[in-house]
Amino acid sequence: MVLRAVTAALIAKGSLSGAELRARQEAVARPSVWNGARIVARAWVDPDFRQRLLTIGREAVRELGIPPGRLGKLGVLENTEAVHHVVVCTLCSCYPYDLLGDTPWWYKQESYRMRVVADPRGTLTEMFGLTIAPEREVRVYDSTSDMRYMVLPQRPPGTEGLSEEELAKLVTQESLIGVAEDLPPSRLHTRRAPEAVRLAVL
Repeated sequence: MVLRAVTAALIAKGSLSGAELRARQEAVARPSVWNGARIVARAWVDPDFRQRLLTIGREAVRELGIPPGRLGKLGVLENTEAVHHVVVCTLCSCYPYDLLGDTPWWYKQESYRMRVVADPRGTLTEMFGLTIAPEREVRVYDSTSDMRYMVLPQRPPGTEGLSEEELAKLVTQESLIGVAEDLPPSRLHTRRAPEAVRLAVL
């Protein structure tokens, strides 16, 4: 509602044309890690959206104007103080490309695909420098052509006063797969959201 009102005001003022708006909307819909970042940021600030995301992922993603792409089902795995999730495709490289952008090179490598299943804790530490506390369970989920997964990371501490756009900048592709944590607030200004994304989260 607010976004529509702001957009209408920008067009009426001549600051934004219909063609520019369409171009920005198309940019938002393109496959990109920023799509995943927007999804996570909205889940962090909107408990109702978060619940829908965890239960009906594809439908919830569409609420943000992000096409879920060529997915069978979308599974969203929420990290908590008790459980950390990691995603892998043991057969090839099934991956929610439209939501998370280009598949990382290491995701396709057998060294990751085989090791993370056999020894998830050791793999996270050795390959990515991520150490999971012994008391925290690590669960590995296998993406397939019928069911693709993304991780909903924990919201970093100290981010209570940040806007949704600022929160999105803290989300990394690695954290959406579960091999890293999100960036701390101190790194906020090291990442810049694309212009189309900034408009979308107004």
